[in-house]
Amino acid sequence: MFERILLASHGTKGAIAAENMAVQICAREAVIDHLIVVPEFWQSMTGDDWLNNGATRDQFREYLQSELGREIDQQCDRLHQKITAHELTYSSIILFGKPDDALLQREKSSAYDLLVLGSSRPKGIPGLQGLHSSMLTKKMMQAIQTALLIAPYPSDE
Repeated sequence: MFERILLASHGTKGAIAAENMAVQICAREAVIDHLIVVPEFWQSMTGDDWLNNGATRDQFREYLQSELGREIDQQCDRLHQKITAHELTYSSIILFGKPDDALLQREKSSAYDLLVLGSSRPKGIPGLQGLHSSMLTKKMMQAIQTALLIAPYPSDE
């Protein structure tokens, strides 16, 4: 059984499958660190030409940060409840950057028994455009030093 797990989850169906897998396979009283990565593209969201007024740009940036923060808080609260209901310890880690780089950075900063990720949404499955896992890069697969579990994408059966 695993005592310290790094779980990368952002609330999609594949990520929720990873959450469920992590809860099932960890030891009693284990620690699950929930990693959320805010992708780099958020930082360019306020650079559009239609936001040429500084005040409008600042208002829009504040709105985006507020919405993103609210969504992250909802994901963290949902997962915190799920994990603590199983008498496990939960902590959230929010990093900004490229998902694979952020995962590797976190993996190197702590001693984990296991990394748990969800698999990407299969082609042909409807979902938000552009919301595909970009953590499973060749670079990450070669650099990772911890055991890795990729939870299968859930079937709708």
